[in-house]
Amino acid sequence: MVQKKNLYKILIMNRIIIRNILLFVILILLLLMVIFFRGRSPFGKRNSSFASMPKEEITKIELSADGTKLFLEKEGENWLVNGRDPARKNSILFILRILTEMKIKSPVSSEFFSKEISEKKINPVRVRIFEKNKVIKSFLVYKTGSNIYGNIMKMREGSKPFIVNVPGFEGDIGSLFTVHELDWQPLTVFNLLPSEISSVIFENIGDPSSSFSISVKDQKYLFSDLNNTLSGWDSLRVKRYISYFTFVQFEKWEFDISDEEKQKIESENPLYRITVNRINGEKTVLTLWERHAGENGVADSDRLLAKTEDRDEFFIIRYFDVDPLLKKQSYFFPQ
Repeated sequence: MVQKKNLYKILIMNRIIIRNILLFVILILLLLMVIFFRGRSPFGKRNSSFASMPKEEITKIELSADGTKLFLEKEGENWLVNGRDPARKNSILFILRILTEMKIKSPVSSEFFSKEISEKKINPVRVRIFEKNKVIKSFLVYKTGSNIYGNIMKMREGSKPFIVNVPGFEGDIGSLFTVHELDWQPLTVFNLLPSEISSVIFENIGDPSSSFSISVKDQKYLFSDLNNTLSGWDSLRVKRYISYFTFVQFEKWEFDISDEEKQKIESENPLYRITVNRINGEKTVLTLWERHAGENGVADSDRLLAKTEDRDEFFIIRYFDVDPLLKKQSYFFPQ
C-alpha cells in the first residue's frame, strides 16, 4: 500500500515538472516571436526600411543618374557640392530630414510600376548615404508625376517598389533627388555690398525714357539717363537703391526649356536688363523676360523668366524678389 502511494506521488510530481517545462518552453517561444516580429516591417525590413539611421550624423550623400554623379559632403559645419561649391543650407536641412524620416506610404503593384516607370523608360537616381566612410543606406528613386510625392522607390533593382513619403509633409520629395549641381547651390543673383559696386545700368526695354545709370566716382554717386548726367535727384534714394543688391535671390532653375525654346526666348525683346559692374572688374548682366505659364501660355503676373550672361540656364524669379530693382527714372526725383 505504501509503495502504491509513493508511486502515485512520483507520477504527480513528474506531471507537474513536465507541465512547468512545457509552460517555460512556450513562454520562451512567445518571447522570441515578439522580439522577432517587433523588428520586422510588414513588407520585410530589408526591402522597405528606407530611412537612414546614423549612430551620430550623416556626413555624405551620393546621387548618381544617367552617367552623372554628385556628392554632398560635410566639411566642418558646412556642406560642399562635389567638394568645391558651398551647398544651400535649406536644401541640405530638407534632404537630411527626408533621409531620416521617410516611410512607406503604400506598396506599388508590378503592373503599375511597369506602366508608370518601365514603359516610360524612367531611369532611377541611385542614392547612397554615408556616415564617415561607411555606407549606412542605399536605394533607388524613380522620379514620376504619378503621385503627389513625386517618387517610387526600391531598395534594389529586383526589390518591391513603394511610394515613399515623409509623414506630415504632403509634397513632392522626389524632385529633391537631383544630380544638377546648380540645384544645390545658393539661388542668388546678387549678393553685393554697396562698397563693391562701381556702377549699375538699368534698361527698361519697353520704355527707354525710364532707363537710368548710377555710377560712383571719387566716392560720389552720379545719376544719368544713359546719355547725360542729370541733376536734382534724391541722393538718399540712390543710396537705398544700391543697397538692394545686397541680397537678391530667385525661386528655381528652369531646366526643362529646350535649346529651341531658349533661342526663341533670347530672340525676343526682354522687359528689363540690369548690368552691375563691380570694383574688382567683374560684371553681372541680368536679363528679364515675361514668363508664360499654363497650356494657354498666359502671362505670369507673379514671376519672370531670367538669365545671366555667364550661364545658358534660365531661372524663374518672383516679382516680389526683384521688384525693388525695377525702378523708373522718375523714382529718384522728388515728387
